[in-house]
Amino acid sequence: MARRVLLLSWEYPPVVAGGLGRHVCALAEALAAAGDTVDVVTRGRDGDPPSEIRGGLRVHRVAAPPMPHDLDAFLAWVDALNARMVAAGAVLARPEATDVVHGHDWLVAAAAAALADRLRAPYLTTIHATEFGRHDGRVTQHPQAHVHAAETWMARRADGVIVCSDYMRDQVAEVFGLDGDAVTVIPNGVTRRPPAPARALAALRAVHAAPDERLVLLSGRLVHEKGFQVALTALPAVVRRVGRVRFVVAGAGPHEAELRAQAGALGLDAHGEFLGWVGDEDLDALYRVADVCVVPSLYEPFGLVALEAMAAGCPCVVADTGGLREIVPDDAGVRVRPRDPRALAEALTLVLGNPAVRLRLGAAAQAHARTFAWADVARRTGAAYDAPARPRATGRQAGARR
Repeated sequence: MARRVLLLSWEYPPVVAGGLGRHVCALAEALAAAGDTVDVVTRGRDGDPPSEIRGGLRVHRVAAPPMPHDLDAFLAWVDALNARMVAAGAVLARPEATDVVHGHDWLVAAAAAALADRLRAPYLTTIHATEFGRHDGRVTQHPQAHVHAAETWMARRADGVIVCSDYMRDQVAEVFGLDGDAVTVIPNGVTRRPPAPARALAALRAVHAAPDERLVLLSGRLVHEKGFQVALTALPAVVRRVGRVRFVVAGAGPHEAELRAQAGALGLDAHGEFLGWVGDEDLDALYRVADVCVVPSLYEPFGLVALEAMAAGCPCVVADTGGLREIVPDDAGVRVRPRDPRALAEALTLVLGNPAVRLRLGAAAQAHARTFAWADVARRTGAAYDAPARPRATGRQAGARR
C-alpha cells in the first residue's frame, strides 16, 4: 500500500554535516522507489532552490542563516528553523493527504510534532544519537541539559521510535525511561557505488601514498566522540613498527584544530594530511585505495563509515563499542578496546604488515556489507509507519540518575 510521507530533517543533500543527512536522503529515495509519495522538509542555503524534484520525491527547503557556533545562539537558531518548517509543512501537506510525519532527531522534533498534530497523523522519530551518549552521561549542565530535555520529550511524545542498532535501543530505553520492546531497530543501509576507473584510482593512490607506503584512512565528522585523537596517538608506534605509513583524515568539524595540533605535536605532519570535507564519490574512491580504514569511536550508535568502507572492500579496524560491535563481525574486520591507543596500534600493525590479512578481511567485509540494503530499510520503515509501536514510559530515566 502506497503511503504519503512527510519527512523532516535539519540536513539533506547538498547540505550535509554528517551521516544523518545521507541516511535521510537514502531512506527517502528508497521509500519513493517503493511507491510511497514522499515530501522532505529541510533547511536551505542561499542559492538553493526552495523546491525541487530529486530522487523521485519533492524536497522543500526553508531559508535558514548559517548555523552559529555560539551554543545559545544555536538553540535560538533551532527554534527559528522549526517555526519555518511548520509554516512550510502546513502549506504543502493536508490532513487527508498525509499518512505519517517522520522527524529525524531533536533538531526538528518540535516542527514534526506540531505538523503531526495539525495533520492528525502519527509522528515517528528516528533517534540517530543522544546527548547523553555523546557526553558520556554528563547532561546536567547547560546546554547539554536543554538538548537532553528536548530528546526526552521527543522520545515520549512520538507515536513510534526508530533506532539503528540494538545498542541504541537499549540506550534509548534506559536514558529516556521507555519500554525497550516499543523501540524499533532498523539498521542503516549502504549505498553501493560502482568503482571509479582503475586509472583514476591509481592516480588518487599516488597522490596520497608511494607504492611502498601503506595508507591509513580516517573518515567522519571531526568531533571528540569519534575518537580520532586515539588514532593519532596510536600512529607513531605504527610508523615505527611498519615503516613507511601515510594517513589521511577526510572530514571537517569543531575538533579539527585540536586534532591538527595533536598531529603536529606527535611528529605526524610528515606522514599525512587533513583533507577537510570530502564528497561521497571521492570518499568511496578513498576507501578503495586505502589499506585500512580506522573507526576509533568513543561513542557510536551505528558506524556508517565502517559499513561504507566494508562495501568498498576496505579492511576496517574499529573500536569494540556501540553499533560497531554489531556491524563489524570478527571475520570481516578487527575490533579493539575503545580508548586504547596501544591496542589500536597493535591491530593496525597486524593489518598493515600482512597483505594476506588485508585481502581476506577486505573480501569478507565486502560480502558482509551486501546484506545492508536501503530497499530493506525502506520496507521495514514502512512497516513501522503502518503499525507504530507507541513508546511506553517505565518511570525510570538515566539522565536523572546521573
